[in-house]
Amino acid sequence: MDRFDTMLAFTRVVELESFTKAALSLNLPKTTVSAQVLALEKRLRVKLLHRTTRRISVTTDGAAYYERAIRLLNELEETEAALNQATVNVKGRLRVDVPAPLGRLVIIPALPDFFKRYPDIQLEIGCDDRPIDLLEEGVDCVIRIGNPVDSTLVARRVGTMQFMLVASPAYLETYGRPASPDDLPHHQGVHFFSSKTGKVYPFLLTQEGVKLEVATTRQLAINNGDAMVSACLAGLGICQLPSFMVQALLASGEMESVLTDFGAEGFPMNALYPQNRHLSSKVRAFIEWVAELFSVCPLLQAIRPA
Repeated sequence: MDRFDTMLAFTRVVELESFTKAALSLNLPKTTVSAQVLALEKRLRVKLLHRTTRRISVTTDGAAYYERAIRLLNELEETEAALNQATVNVKGRLRVDVPAPLGRLVIIPALPDFFKRYPDIQLEIGCDDRPIDLLEEGVDCVIRIGNPVDSTLVARRVGTMQFMLVASPAYLETYGRPASPDDLPHHQGVHFFSSKTGKVYPFLLTQEGVKLEVATTRQLAINNGDAMVSACLAGLGICQLPSFMVQALLASGEMESVLTDFGAEGFPMNALYPQNRHLSSKVRAFIEWVAELFSVCPLLQAIRPA
């Protein structure tokens, strides 16, 4: 039995605390993963895991072996990637999670190019705005907007997202158009709130280089970008939305831009993956492809509407 395979199986069981989840992550039968870990323990002549009917935990020897195994797996992966970058056959199951609007409008329409480059990758994409536990749910990497707050994840910057204030023509006809950020507290606003913390976010603007946080008269807060678009189109208030989500609606006249001289600074887009899991060639390939896509996608380029 290959030592690399048994080492990889063991580290994944430790990370996910489950043979079933580890097997799913590695796209292997559970019996195979269990046999690999047993073979590893037999070869090392130590007990690496405590197994009960309810949970799996690592022993003291297992924890020490895990730390060394992760370093070796990282070094091996980096060495193979450096030597075989031009010819490596990237393959296997890859599970990622991306914000729903970004997946729908940017990533999924570009996937024919991804599969042309990497025909042997079986890609599973979660399009969700909810917080997820990568290790618990067996996700290889996620794309998220804003500065990362989880210190257990490695962040790779893959692009910048521009936001803008928009409203429907019906709303502006009824309530008027704000001339400056000082007018916003007198307007209805549809704000975004975090599913994880419940925090309702104000509008973020800049005025002569100074960052501003501006709240409105709020009757509605939503935790989903597509739903915020619907609320804006219904005339429920002014919204601050990513420019890639509203460009077509601005062009059609269904939305109008507001306070274009006070736009917010771009928000970083990051690919995140667990720091204690080696970066596989398929994850590296996806991250590199996403970074290239974001750099050329017209929807993600800064716009300045009239």
